[in-house]
Order: sequence, then structure tokens, then C-alpha cells
Amino acid sequence: MYYKDFVKVASVTPKLEVGNPTYNVTQMLEILKDLRSSIAVFPELGITAYTCNDLFFQHGLLEEAEAQIARLLNENPFPGIVVFGAPLEIDGILYNSAFVIQKNKLLGIVPKFYLPNTQEFYEKRWFTSGYDIVKKVKMLRYLDQVVPFGSIIFRSDDGRISFGIEICEDMWAPISPGNLLALNGAKMILNLSASNEYLNKRAVRRRTIIEHSRRNAGAYVYSSAGVHESTSDTVFSGHNVIAQNGDLLIETENFSQESEVIYADIDLSKISFSRKMNSSFRDTLNKYEFDSVTVDVHLDKSDDYDFEQAFDQTPFVPKTNEIEAFQKIANLQENALIKRLRHIHAESIIVGVSGGLDSTLALLIASRVADQIGMDRKKVYGLTMPAFGTTEKTLRQAKQLIKHLGVSIKEIDIRDHVNDHFELIGHDKETPDATYENTQARARTMLLMNFANMHNGIVLGTGDMSELALGWCTYNGDQMSMYGINAGIPKTLVRFMMSHYAEEKFGKNVENVVHDVLETPISPELIMDQVTEDVIGKYEVNDFILHRFLRFGDTESRIAWLIGKTFDLSQKESETYVHNFFARFYSQQFKRQAVPDAPKILDISLSPRGDLRMPSDVNKTKQ
Repeated sequence: MYYKDFVKVASVTPKLEVGNPTYNVTQMLEILKDLRSSIAVFPELGITAYTCNDLFFQHGLLEEAEAQIARLLNENPFPGIVVFGAPLEIDGILYNSAFVIQKNKLLGIVPKFYLPNTQEFYEKRWFTSGYDIVKKVKMLRYLDQVVPFGSIIFRSDDGRISFGIEICEDMWAPISPGNLLALNGAKMILNLSASNEYLNKRAVRRRTIIEHSRRNAGAYVYSSAGVHESTSDTVFSGHNVIAQNGDLLIETENFSQESEVIYADIDLSKISFSRKMNSSFRDTLNKYEFDSVTVDVHLDKSDDYDFEQAFDQTPFVPKTNEIEAFQKIANLQENALIKRLRHIHAESIIVGVSGGLDSTLALLIASRVADQIGMDRKKVYGLTMPAFGTTEKTLRQAKQLIKHLGVSIKEIDIRDHVNDHFELIGHDKETPDATYENTQARARTMLLMNFANMHNGIVLGTGDMSELALGWCTYNGDQMSMYGINAGIPKTLVRFMMSHYAEEKFGKNVENVVHDVLETPISPELIMDQVTEDVIGKYEVNDFILHRFLRFGDTESRIAWLIGKTFDLSQKESETYVHNFFARFYSQQFKRQAVPDAPKILDISLSPRGDLRMPSDVNKTKQ
């Protein structure tokens, strides 16, 4: 399957009999009948089996292998690209090779370059490295077809798909053929392997594959021989792995007695985006001479696409090693604040506490930091500043949190103060317009700043990354602080951090308040009955859009398609979400240009001094 720059790949370990190409091709054909990918990778020397040893010298085995490859071509039911391993004889010399086919056509043959000849491996007894022969032979005749031979980059006619081939040991070399193929345009490396198993090798192999995908800024598809290769002193497990851009997509090692197939969805757009973004990858281009040829291939695009795994609706939120992830983020935020406090010799921390998510997290962090640096918690001031939209519930939550944390409380009702501003500027005090809302936000910020000056303190900003992305803040109001402690984490991650802070670092009373805050509808409370997500949409969807845009470089149409599948939204609903997000995202850059310092927590941020250098006056919104 191939659609919107996603291509489905399969890593296959078939049942097999050593030295029996007829049986082995029969098993391959059975698997190919039901495959639902665009590309399928079979193990090294899978036509004959890898462990044939001196049988490779016998003409009978080689002739049967060739005859069965001809049969595979003639009977191939699979419309996509198939990669399999077989011995290849050139001028009486054997080369361990990968064959790339589509239907009945041989697209190319790639020899193995690094032959293991240590410990249990003695491959040089039968095969010769491809390094010298590829300098002389660029095309060869096989089964009455003229076939490209050597180091090949297979590239689709639309230019979106490209891949190269490695065979087993090639991957373990200091500079592998796959590294060079990637630097010459291959987005995916397909590895045909017969890697035997012993204690701890699985972990090393997995780590190596993932690291290759990271260094190559691409995908790595690894297919290995299964249990039926096991013979004499070696055991094989069928450890198949697919990784992309340093992330493990799927793996299996079941020691299965039956044929096994794993699938993964390769995001070609992500690969292109990461290579454009990665200056080290760009700097390495054209640094190494590499004699390769390009072969054109064609894959039909699907009408739609079925993903192997549902997309994570909250991709910023850790799903594994949650406590470890929480501790890491907490350490980043806390130590960033400790550094700033010590640098400016601040004697107190000032937080505007609304009873909402962001200010709750900021106050939890401030309390933890005070403990770590030996500051009396009474030097942490929680200011509650009720105004026209403040509810009894959130005010109560704010006061309870301050009380249970043991920090100082200062309540300032700002309604009269804001009305004074309205009189000065001639506002009617009734119309709930932007002036009505923003005057309250700016009044709170002014009070926080002045209070901090009185107490030689620092105003801790509470706004998060999601609010910055959407511009859901008042310029020179809650957009401004002396340090933006939450600006590096999106709203969905704020919830995660609050829950874990309450459960891991504070007592039951604080935990109860935090859970109440988590269940309260998000609101800036600048007018009565104001609910943020009624205006800007669900934060889960907006954070997903932000994730796809900043981490993957997705287009608006691709994001709309993905959120439709991920959140079960109609096309119209998805397009509306995306339109509204980007209308706000581009128009609100001027607010991000003036944000205070804030610690970077994730691999992305919206800092104009860091990850996102964007002009304030960009105009990309569709009319």
C-alpha cells in the first residue's frame, strides 16, 4: 500500500528447508498471495537457505535455485516489490546476492560486500565480496533478462520512494553500504540477513538497526532467517525489525515454526523533512565517492491507506517508562528555574494562581524548587486575582492548592482596578470584547510584576506550548513573565506532569486538589461561562496537529487526513480543525517573537531564539 507518502513494508521469515529451493519458493509464493504491503523483504540466501555450507559448490543446488527463481518470476502473484536472497554465479565465482523483482521482472541484483569470516562464520569459504566485481560488471544477463548489478538505488518514478540494499554483515561494517546509499538518496535500507542467535545478541542487533535508521535519517527494514535454518552449532530465531528515524516501529522474535510476516508504515514525508532539517546529514552529502546506479521502479498508489497501528492521540505524552520520563522532565524544569533564580539572586518566586492547569503546575514546580535550594516555601507567593469571569470553584481550588503546599497567599480582587482602566480609556465596562478580556489579563501581569519587585522575586510564567502555538494568550499580559517555566511543554503533557507531581512528590491533600483541577473545563475566565475548547477545539487534536507539523513537516491536507483517521472526524471537521489551527498559528507569531526565556523540554519548541525562526508577518492562511 502506498498513499500520501506512506508506504507499507513487510519483513518476512518463511518456513524453509535447507538445500531445497523448490520447497522454499513454494513457501514464498504462498506468503506472497496474501501480502498487503508494497515492498516485501525476505532473508539472506532464502532461496537455498543460508546454512547449505559446501553444498553451495554443487552445480545441482545452483541450477535448482536458478530454476526456482524463474518459477517465482512466472508465478509471482504479488504486484509490489520483492527482495530475496540467492547465490549468483559470475564466471564461476559465487556471490551472496539480493534479487529485487516486481512481478516477472528482475529490477536489479546487489552483491554482499562484507563477508563474515570470524567465530562461527566462515562465509569466504564459498562466496567472494562484491567490491571488485561491481567495478567491472554493471549489467548482467540472468534468465534472459538484462539486469542492473552492483550498488543500486531503486527510485520510484514519482521520486517519493527510494531504497537501497544491504546484506547481513554489511550493516555491521564501520561505514556500511547502507550509509553511503542513504547519503546518495536512499530513504530506506532493506537488509536481508541470516543472523544467528545467542544470549544478548537480540538487544545488540536491535540497537544497531535503530541507530542506522537514525544516522541515515531514514527507514531500516531487516529480515532475518528463522528457526528452520538452525543446524549443527548455530540457532536462528527470525528476529525481524523495522525502524525509522531512530524509532523502533515493530520487531518480532518468536522462534516461530511457521512463516511469519511483520508490517510497518514508513513515513516518507518524515524522512524528507528530517533530512532537510538535519545540517549534519546535509554536510555529509557528496563527501564520499560512491559508484552507484539508479533503477526506476513503479508502485501504484492506493485509493486509501490502512495503518498497522492506530496513531497515538496524545503523542507528546510518554506511554512507556512513565515515571522515568516524568522525572526527566521535572529535572529539566526544576533545574532550569534553579539556575535562573541563582543567576538573578531572586529571593522569592511569584506565581499567579488561577485554579487552572498551567498555574497549578507552575506552583508545584516552584514549591519543589524552593525545597531544593533551601528557600522557605513562604517565599513562594501564590497570587489569586479574581475578576469578572472568576468562578467560585476555581478560586477555591487555587486557595486550597496554596494552603496545602504551604506557600504564601495574596488575594487581590482586580475588578475595581480594571474598571478604573475602563474609565481611563472610555470603555463601557459591559461589552465583553477583546479589550474587556485583555485589560484583565494585563492588569494581573502588572500586579505580578510589581509584587515581584517588592519582594525581590521572579514572576514565573504559566502559559504552555499549546497556548503559544494558538496565540491563546494576551500580548503583554499572560504572554509576559520573567521566566516561562511551562512554555516548553504542550497542554496534554501539562496534564501528565501535574498528575505525576501530585502522586509522586506531594501528599494526598495536594493530589486531591490537582485531580479537581484536571477535571475542571479549561478556561481563561475573563468572561463568565468561558470554555477554551469551545472556541479553539480540543487540545488533544490541536497538540496532534502541532506534533505532525513540527516533528514531521506535514502539509495541512496530510494533517487533516491523519486527524480524521486518528480522532474519527469527518473530512469537514478535520479540515476545519486544521484551518483554524493554522490561521491562529501564523497570525500569532508576533506573540512568540516576544516570549520570555523558557527551558526547552522536548525535541521541538516554539522559541524564536531556538527551534522556530519564522517572520511575524507570514501569510499562509487560505482565504
